[in-house]
Amino acid sequence: MVIDLHAHFVPRAFLETIEKEGAPHGASIRKVGKDPTIVVGGRPYGPITRHYYQTRPRIAEMDRTGVDMQVLSLCPPMVYWADPALGIPLARSFNDELAAAVADRPDRLAGLATVPLQDVAEASAELERAVGLGLKGVAIGSNVNGKDLDHPGFLPFFAKAEALRALVFIHPLDVIGVDRIRSYYLHNGLGNPFDTAVAAARLTMGGILDRFPRLQVCLAHAGGALPYLIGRLDRVYKVRPAARSNARRRPSAYLRRFHYDTVVHHELALRYLVDLVGNDRVVVGSDYRFDMGCLDPRRTLTAVRELSRADRSRILGGAAARKLLRM
Repeated sequence: MVIDLHAHFVPRAFLETIEKEGAPHGASIRKVGKDPTIVVGGRPYGPITRHYYQTRPRIAEMDRTGVDMQVLSLCPPMVYWADPALGIPLARSFNDELAAAVADRPDRLAGLATVPLQDVAEASAELERAVGLGLKGVAIGSNVNGKDLDHPGFLPFFAKAEALRALVFIHPLDVIGVDRIRSYYLHNGLGNPFDTAVAAARLTMGGILDRFPRLQVCLAHAGGALPYLIGRLDRVYKVRPAARSNARRRPSAYLRRFHYDTVVHHELALRYLVDLVGNDRVVVGSDYRFDMGCLDPRRTLTAVRELSRADRSRILGGAAARKLLRM
């Protein structure tokens, strides 16, 4: 059972709310051709084609590419850009729309909620409500308006996620050092994987994974830069006392606390990831339907000659994804 754990969903009601109420928050909808693009702080996210909100073309592409199930989540810019007065109802509306789409095709779709982490109490309550609607967990940004995930203010949210056994899927957002990487689309090519690495490093070195030992976390884009810099982080932990102030173990000891999707775009990099963390910690991902994604993830994975047949079968078989989603 091929389960694509990284696929995006943007309901039309979400777009309509931004169009009607987003202007005071620096958000708008811009149309280039027939498809809308979300614009927040002058940065475009899109275009949002019908594949993001209509089930029929999505499932038709899943059939064509041999994907049995997609796990849907909101893409950037998420909802942190809004104040709580808009962000909270916007998150609730998204989750209601997502739950309805999943309920209509539970054989092909599952969902991860979005929550307004600019208000942690409301985010925790909304996560509990969303899980009650049948959603399997939550997708969050790698930071929340510049606040890193090891901030003490987020502890109640992670406690709630652990208690609910809700998967936490971390997607890069508002990436670090963006002023230096605006050119050449490097905010995505480099910024996204580095921000994921920052988020993961802070969860480990900040002691969050020690504090919540049953918390289930999946990292987008194959863990970003984390797997490839893990030796350097271990060295920091060894030689700098400040790096050991919160975590009980060196960073590499936490690698198997994470799951990782397959959106890495290089066969040898994927081979290295599987060798590093094990095939039971890697799940199929496509980043559907962005052009930076891997829109035929089954074929791409099958073609990786550097992977053994056992590795390919384990990942494509979806055992890790089913465990994360409690299926």
